[in-house]
Amino acid sequence: MTKWGKVDYKQFEQFKKKLEKLQRAELQKFCEAAAKELAARLLRRVIELTPVGTKPKITGKKTVKVKGASGKTRSFLTAEAARHQQYWSGYTGGTLRRGWTGGINQNAAMYAKSLPVRQAGNVYIIDIINPVEYAPYVEFGHRQQPGRYVPALGKKLKADWVPGRLMLTKSEIELEGKLQGILEKKLLKYLGDYLNGN
Repeated sequence: MTKWGKVDYKQFEQFKKKLEKLQRAELQKFCEAAAKELAARLLRRVIELTPVGTKPKITGKKTVKVKGASGKTRSFLTAEAARHQQYWSGYTGGTLRRGWTGGINQNAAMYAKSLPVRQAGNVYIIDIINPVEYAPYVEFGHRQQPGRYVPALGKKLKADWVPGRLMLTKSEIELEGKLQGILEKKLLKYLGDYLNGN
């Protein structure tokens, strides 16, 4: 008969006890934290890809100079310039981009931490919604009537279809490709910290 030598199972027993302590509640906290981190990464990328509107430039003459009876010259806005100025007064842009974080210009990670996580079986779900009414049209595209004059833009529409920007779709695809690596790294760090008593 061969001898296998002495085996000390103390470390194995300690490891087993530590794993038993890793209760369902601890795993739940880990999964929720991982879901919020993934949501923050998705939001960060979708915000980068979301277009921001710009105030259109007024074409043609903006003002007309008129000489009065007294000999003084005064400047008046042309009708087109006045219409544009009235429509775009107070315009800031970025409404669609701010919509990803609830209409507030804040950090994606901070907003993701505030989102509720719900569980359906073994799946953890966070809903990311942009409440801006035209968000789906920018995401997926929309029809328009060529030749129609749009006063807000100051020009006629040319194409019958405006392609979507797919900012959320592209962000989801990018994140999905990195998902396994992100979760493995987070799980290894979590288990290392837990087993080392941190």
